Amino acid sequence: MAKSQETFNKKEKEKKRLKKRQDKLIKKEERKASSEGGGLDNMMAYVDENGFISDTPPDPTKKKKIIASNIEIGIPKRSEEEVDVRRQGKITYFNDSKGYGFIKDLQTQENVFVHINGLSEPVVENDKVTFEVERGLKGMNAVRVKKA
Repeated sequence: MAKSQETFNKKEKEKKRLKKRQDKLIKKEERKASSEGGGLDNMMAYVDENGFISDTPPDPTKKKKIIASNIEIGIPKRSEEEVDVRRQGKITYFNDSKGYGFIKDLQTQENVFVHINGLSEPVVENDKVTFEVERGLKGMNAVRVKKA
């Protein structure tokens, strides 16, 4: 006669596995029984008109109608009106040998870098000048600098 292929150890492992499965089903049933109607309505969240999350649905009387064609996507077009881009300032530092300096804007009190290539006439420190500002690689640069 042949010996049984099922050993004591295999029987014990099978019993533990079935017991674990049974415990899991019991816990699942307990959670269902003790939940407060955990349906979809209790899980819903709404965003009110101020952007805050709430559990009450929004008031339909406060609903705003938005026309999709009025929404602008991209950069708004620049208006054609001319703005005076000339600024006034004072040379606070200028080094002729190195060819650069700084202008202090009289209106905003910020320092703007100026290179000798941006000058239309020679300047020295404490000269009052008018200039335009352009964005350079490392920040704002003064260009078209003239004595005032």
